[in-house]
Amino acid sequence: MSRRIHDGPPLSRDRVLRCAVELADSGGIAALTIRSLADRLGVKPMSVYHHVAGKDEILDGIVDEVFAEIELPAPGGDWRAQLRRRAESARRVLRRHSWAIGLMESRSAPGPATLRHHDAVLGCLRAAGFSVELTAHAYALLDSYIYGFAVQEAALPFDDGGQSAGNVAEAIMEHFPPGAYPHLVEMATEHITKPGYDFGDQFAFGLELILDGLASRL
Repeated sequence: MSRRIHDGPPLSRDRVLRCAVELADSGGIAALTIRSLADRLGVKPMSVYHHVAGKDEILDGIVDEVFAEIELPAPGGDWRAQLRRRAESARRVLRRHSWAIGLMESRSAPGPATLRHHDAVLGCLRAAGFSVELTAHAYALLDSYIYGFAVQEAALPFDDGGQSAGNVAEAIMEHFPPGAYPHLVEMATEHITKPGYDFGDQFAFGLELILDGLASRL
């Protein structure tokens, strides 16, 4: 059961949403209910309804909270550097809030931080000289890559603080029949199990390929 909070600032919409983000971070979206939220805040469920209309408004709000954490591309300057910074920031934020990956583009009532974020990215591309059509292609491509990588990274059976990728790869290879899967063995022994391997390095490599491709269309 969630720990009840009896002390703290007065209940407000911002406090409700921040608590909802914490609950989702610790237990996933399935753990986020009006009752669990009220219990965490130390209030009755009806008190929560004074600040949010229901679960849909909470989901809209916490998605907006996540968007607010992503660095926006600044007006002017090098568009590649700005979009690279935004993409790297989005990846970090989605690692903190992996539950948000499937919700980021699913809400039909986006909040101000969400709208500000989309507008800034579109503005960066337009200021760089992309046509409206190419801007739409570029934005879809960038977000498909960022969200797709975040999904893959969140599902990996290793993390920075526990099992390493090399240890997991070695454990898997122990069950291979002799001579089987030679290309998997080569990838594991020549790359994944080497000191300093970090799956996250693949993100920067792929992002640069995308930015190179977009630059070639300008």
